[in-house]
Amino acid sequence: MVLNVTEIQEILPHRYPFLLVDRIIELEPMKRAVGIKNVTMTEAHFQGHFPGQPVMPGVLILEAMAQVGGVAMLYPEENRGKIAYFGAMERVKFRKPAIPGDQLRMVAELIKVRGSIGKIFCQAYVEEQLVAEGEFTFALKAPEKK
Repeated sequence: MVLNVTEIQEILPHRYPFLLVDRIIELEPMKRAVGIKNVTMTEAHFQGHFPGQPVMPGVLILEAMAQVGGVAMLYPEENRGKIAYFGAMERVKFRKPAIPGDQLRMVAELIKVRGSIGKIFCQAYVEEQLVAEGEFTFALKAPEKK
């Protein structure tokens, strides 16, 4: 299953400037998702990270990977409208910087789910080179009513 950015916005609550997934190229709900993030020089964080040598902040790479996992978890109708909150990050490693012009391919695989708590293993690649990886624990919660 392939999802464009408009379809991703029907699943994830994130919006500009924090939606960090441009396309889902593979999706098995509640199991696995593969997403794409096009890294472009027009992103605001490159103004200061780092002037003259732009590098995508590692925390944004982690967030992009988690958003791909979020699509896999939030796609089923019973999870639509919920928000996935981080509980923990483990075994996070950065292998190579991502720079403008790169295309991140992020692979998220569900490790386990118990009730509203889940764990995913994610990896981000540029071409075939591993850029970052980690395990993310999250809790799915309905948004609070105002």
